Amino acid sequence: MKALSRTLATFGSNYEIDAKECLVWGPGLKTDIVLPVRYFYIQAVSTSGENISHSIENPGFTVLVTSTMKLRSNLHVDIVDSRQGLYIVRYRLFETQPDLEISVTYGGQHVAQSPYYLSGPVYNEHCYYPEPSPNTWLNVMNCPKSFKQIGKDLSVFKDVDLENVAREILKKNNDSSKHGLCHYKIINNEIYVKPYGDHLPLKETFDDILLSITRKVHLPDIELFVQLADWMGQLEEKNNSIDPLPVFIWSGHDQFHDITMPSYYLATSALHMLTGAKDVVKSGILLSDNFNIFNVVGNSVTPWENKTEVGYFRGQDSSQGRLDLVMLSKKYPEYIDAKFYLLLKVEHDVEKYGEIVEHVQFFNFFKYKYQINIDGYVAAYRLPLLLAGDSVVFKQDSEYYEHFLLDLQPYVHYIPFKNDLSDLIEKIQWARDNDEKAKEIGRNGRKYVLENLTPSDIYCYYVTLFLEYSKILKSPPLSPDDTWTHLNQRKEPCECNKNHLNYYGDEL
Repeated sequence: MKALSRTLATFGSNYEIDAKECLVWGPGLKTDIVLPVRYFYIQAVSTSGENISHSIENPGFTVLVTSTMKLRSNLHVDIVDSRQGLYIVRYRLFETQPDLEISVTYGGQHVAQSPYYLSGPVYNEHCYYPEPSPNTWLNVMNCPKSFKQIGKDLSVFKDVDLENVAREILKKNNDSSKHGLCHYKIINNEIYVKPYGDHLPLKETFDDILLSITRKVHLPDIELFVQLADWMGQLEEKNNSIDPLPVFIWSGHDQFHDITMPSYYLATSALHMLTGAKDVVKSGILLSDNFNIFNVVGNSVTPWENKTEVGYFRGQDSSQGRLDLVMLSKKYPEYIDAKFYLLLKVEHDVEKYGEIVEHVQFFNFFKYKYQINIDGYVAAYRLPLLLAGDSVVFKQDSEYYEHFLLDLQPYVHYIPFKNDLSDLIEKIQWARDNDEKAKEIGRNGRKYVLENLTPSDIYCYYVTLFLEYSKILKSPPLSPDDTWTHLNQRKEPCECNKNHLNYYGDEL
C-alpha cells in the first residue's frame, strides 16, 4: 500500500488544538454531490472550545484520500489555508471511483468524525448520470429554497410564448454586428444551439456550463436567448417594454428587463479549478487555476496590520469611471493607487492617466487594505474575488449588478461610494479612522463569498433559475430542426471497474 499525504504549512500560535472538537463539513464529504471539484472545510478549534482565528502550529492537519481502486494520477488534491483558522480541502477526480475514504488527522489523532466514507460509485465531472428530478437534485445539494434576484427577474414575465419571443427578439436585433445573441433549446436534457450575433467569444464557455449542468441533473425543457456579449449592451429596456422579452445575461442593469445569471468568471472558475490550466486563453477567456475564490483566500497572505492603507486598482479603461479614478489617483496619490495596464478607448495621455504599468498578479492586490471595485463595460466581475481577499472592498454605486448583489449590504459587506467618485477620498479616510470596522467589513465580505459563491452555490443558482423559468413558459419548446446544432455530451461510462482492488492513497 502506498499512501501519500501533505501536511499544511503553519504559522505561529500558542493555542492547543482539540482534534475531536474541530469542525469538518462541506459538499466534498457526500457521495451524491457531484461537482468539477469537490471540497470541504476544516475549522480549527482550541481546547477551550473557541474557533481559532489564525493559522495553527505544527504538527498541523493532515488529510489523506484513499480508494479501493488504484487512483494513480487521477486525483488532484489541494489544501487552502485562510490564515483565519479555516482550511479548505479540494480534490478533483479524473476517474470515477468505487468509493473514497477521507481521513483528517491532527497530530496523529482523527479530527471530528474522521474518517469519512463515501460509498460509491463516486462520480467524476465527466460522468453522465443526471438526477432525473431537479427538485431532488436541489435537495441533495442543500440549495437555498429561493434566490432574491431570480424572484425579482422573473416576476415581470407571465405565460411566456416562446414562438413569439423568438420572433420579436430577432426582429428587434436583426443587426448581428451589434450583439452576441445565442439561442438555446434544452429538450429531454439534450442541448441545441443557434448563434445569431457576431460577438460570441463566450459561446463555448456557456456551452460548457450547460453541458456540465446536464451531466448532473435532468433539466426541464426550456428555450432561452442569451446575450453572451454583455459589453454590447442590454436588450429589453424597461421604459419601452409593455410585454417584455426574456433575455438571459451575465450582468443586469436597473433600466432593463434582464434575467441575470452567475458570471462566466464564477462559472468557469468552478469548471476549471484544479485542472492545471495556467493562464491559457480559450475562446477569449483566461483559464487559470489561480483565478478562483479559494485560491484568492489562500494567497491573501499580507496581515491586515501590514497592508498599505490606500485604495488600489489595476485594469483597463473600459469605463469613464475608471478614467476618473486614475485621474483622481494622480491628484491624491496618498489615498489612491490606480493605474492602467491597457488603454483601448482613449489615447495615452501621460499627463492625465500616468504611465501604463505591467500586469500585477492578482494575489498582490491584497497587499493593500482598500480594494476599489468600479464598473467596466458592465459590472466588474472581479467583485467576488475582491470580496474573497483579506482586504475591504470599496464598491461604486452602479446601475449594473451581478446575480448576488441584492444579498450584499453597504457597511456590512463593502464600503459604498458614489457613482461619480465625489466621496471616495472621504470614504477612504473614514476607513482609516475606523480601522477595526473596516477590517470587520472585509471579513464579512469573505464570509459571504465562502457561504454563497462557491461552486455548489453557482450550480444551485443556475438549476434553480432554469427550473423557475420553465414554470412561466406557456408551452414547452418545439423540437429543433436541422438549422440547430446539437451539443454532443461526452458521455463517459459511470460504473467503476470493481476488479481493481489495489488500495491506494494520493497526495493531498
